[in-house]
Order: sequence, then structure tokens, then C-alpha cells
Amino acid sequence: MIKEIKKEERTEKWIQDLLKVWEDSVRASHRFLSEEEIEQIKEYVPEALYGVSHLIVELDESGELAGFMGTEENKLEMLFIKNSQRGKGIGKRLLRHGMENYGVNDLAVNEDNPQARGFYEHMGFQVYQRNAFDDQGNPYPVLYMQRMTKE
Repeated sequence: MIKEIKKEERTEKWIQDLLKVWEDSVRASHRFLSEEEIEQIKEYVPEALYGVSHLIVELDESGELAGFMGTEENKLEMLFIKNSQRGKGIGKRLLRHGMENYGVNDLAVNEDNPQARGFYEHMGFQVYQRNAFDDQGNPYPVLYMQRMTKE
């Protein structure tokens, strides 16, 4: 079940639950990050979760948090799926929801996360720019992708 968590509903419990999914997902997919880097980034995740305009979650059949995404204007800011829930179509459902309801057509992905890049390409996005450094100035190349219209 897809549900939007409005800003006024973003309680400490929600943020902590989302942070657990974020960490589980990052540890499974961002193998290029060190333990220290994950811990450093983790400090900033709650602020991002509180601040993003649209925070959408998917709950599994038992009501447990399976994954989430955040969007800002027409940009996908975050998409994380609990590792045990990967491969079940959750990312696809969330991204489609973002494209259909929030006009998501732009995103950035770490170049060192080829599975994510392949997923976004499968969903109709193409790389239009590469930066050798991430937004924090770390040497992790970022690929900027836009959705190509299907005519």
C-alpha cells in the first residue's frame, strides 16, 4: 500500500523507521561507502526526511515499512527499499507513483551503484550529465538522469 506521509505526520517514530530502511538499503547497495561514511551521511538523513516536500512510503501486507521515496518539485530526491523487499516491484510502484502524481522526471544516482542506474534506465531515464564528485564534494561520481518521453 502506497501512502504519503504529510509534513505534519512526520513524527520521530516515522523518521526512525525510515532511517532504518535507509541504512539497510544503503548497506546493501552502496558498497563503495565506508562504515565511517555511512555513519556520517546517516546524521543528515533525518533532516532530509523532515524537509522533502513529498514523502511516500510503501507498506507490505503486514503493514511494515518496505520502502520509501522523496520528491521535490519534479525531482526524485531519494528512493530506498528495504533489502529483504528488493525485487518485489516496490521501487517500480513508488517511482511510477512519483512520475504520475508529482511529475518526477529528473534524478541523480551514484555511478558506483550500477543496479540503481539500470533500474532507472529500465524506467525510461537516461543520463544527461556526469559529475566526478557528489554533492558533498566526495569523489563518488554522480549521474544526472532525465526521463525520456515515450511518444
